[in-house]
Amino acid sequence: MYYKRTLEEKIERYLETPEMIAIFGPRQVGKTTLLKRIASKVANPTFLSFEDIETKVLFEEDIESFIALHIDPYDHIFIDEFQYAKDGGKSLKYIYDISENKKIFISGSSAMELSIQAIRHLAGRIFVFHLYSFSFTEYLQTKDENLHRLFLQTGLDLSSALADRIYRYFDEYLIYGGYPRVLLSDTHEEKVEVLKNLLSVYLLRDIKEIARIPDETRMYKLLKALSLQIGNIVVYNELANLIGVQSSKLKEYLSIFEKAFLIRPVTPFFTNKRLEIVKNPEIFFLDLGLRNVIINNFSSPQDRVDSGALLENFVLRELIERDLKYYRTKNGAEVDFILEEAIPVEVKSHLASMKVSRSYHYFLDHYYPPRGYVLNYDQIGSKRVQNAEVRFLPHFMAIKIP
Repeated sequence: MYYKRTLEEKIERYLETPEMIAIFGPRQVGKTTLLKRIASKVANPTFLSFEDIETKVLFEEDIESFIALHIDPYDHIFIDEFQYAKDGGKSLKYIYDISENKKIFISGSSAMELSIQAIRHLAGRIFVFHLYSFSFTEYLQTKDENLHRLFLQTGLDLSSALADRIYRYFDEYLIYGGYPRVLLSDTHEEKVEVLKNLLSVYLLRDIKEIARIPDETRMYKLLKALSLQIGNIVVYNELANLIGVQSSKLKEYLSIFEKAFLIRPVTPFFTNKRLEIVKNPEIFFLDLGLRNVIINNFSSPQDRVDSGALLENFVLRELIERDLKYYRTKNGAEVDFILEEAIPVEVKSHLASMKVSRSYHYFLDHYYPPRGYVLNYDQIGSKRVQNAEVRFLPHFMAIKIP
């Protein structure tokens, strides 16, 4: 069964524009499925994959013949696994510039090749989109389409009864994440085996081969260390010493993990350098299932010491397309996330009442945002705190924060 991805609707808005469409994302999140879905809706399409060596070699070594066979006869051209092409961006620019009334779509499993070799040649000619593993909203659709539909129709004001229904599916998502093949698995053992294989693909194929990093042991040790401190500020020297590399090499590894869609750094929010800590990023994972398999912990969130970190990482994943920062000051004030326009978002587990922390008060005192959010299990409602309207919402409502 095909479940419509949120990105599908976004891409459909640009089907009639002249720009090429690029879809980047991790392996096995459904890029090929999405491309084929779009191809089924347009006129006169062709679908290619650069995993097919013959097609890729023709593209690399005889571009004119490639155009004659695969571009000229069609109106919509779909090229999957584009990152395998040597000098792909330069050749794609040539195709774009000499071809009229052609709509080209490409996908790639790693930004390591695409961002460096392709995009620099295609400025002004391409729209770039990212597809990740299923968000919780998309995941909910696979579990209960009627509940998913009701959730989409609901604003920020929802009942506790409805929240409880949605929370029934929440723990499983925190444990196993949103990879499509994991969602299709029936048993815990199968889900774990799928996640182990996904991790191996990342380490052995995307990172080891494309990034040319031969040392799997150090990469794995670094990933495990990052998994155990999600939501904490990275201390480069400590991590470098732990895995036995220089700080410069550590930063290179982190950059590669980011480009391979394993992790997402969040940088600090500051306007006053005297008061706020201007420091290193916090690191989060783009899929919680992949993070949990690294540390081999699939216990229920209620039974884990890292439940707060899981919730914070969940919110990061839901807000992945937003410009997120974190807030720390020298006097110890902390707010989990700051959105555009200095909107504070705090992530809590259980709350006895609609109260905000001293750190949250400190941020409101210094930045005067018109509104703020506290995501938690228990409290739903709003109250005025200083001059801000603070909304108390379930964690899964993060995606609906305006």
